[in-house]
Amino acid sequence: MAQRIFDSISSEQLKDRTLPKFGVGDSVKVHVKIKEGDKERVQVFAGTVIARDGSGHTETFTVRRISYGEGVERIFPVCCRSIEKLELERAGRPRRAKLYYLRGRSGKKTKIRERTSASAAASAEPANATA
Repeated sequence: MAQRIFDSISSEQLKDRTLPKFGVGDSVKVHVKIKEGDKERVQVFAGTVIARDGSGHTETFTVRRISYGEGVERIFPVCCRSIEKLELERAGRPRRAKLYYLRGRSGKKTKIRERTSASAAASAEPANATA
């Protein structure tokens, strides 16, 4: 009974926000509202999604980037009102659910293979079969 009430409340809160579909390994730009005194501005945090945790309205995702030679990670709630927009730069195809191993790597070793669209792969196969 309590779980049903909890699910109905979380579904109501999820209806307000719609973000594009993204996953672990994707490169994203998160536009976050920053409040400084009585002013409000938008700051962009760009990086790679290394983890997604939770479900429903308590779901979070972790974004990592390198800034001035130091690794910086931020954890964002998925249904947060301070996130103005989320842009998907590059879709990655990781081999793990969590990319915590990227913390110990730098340079080209942090590259993740890019995901190709299924439609492009399907259209290329018949052309090769007929040739």
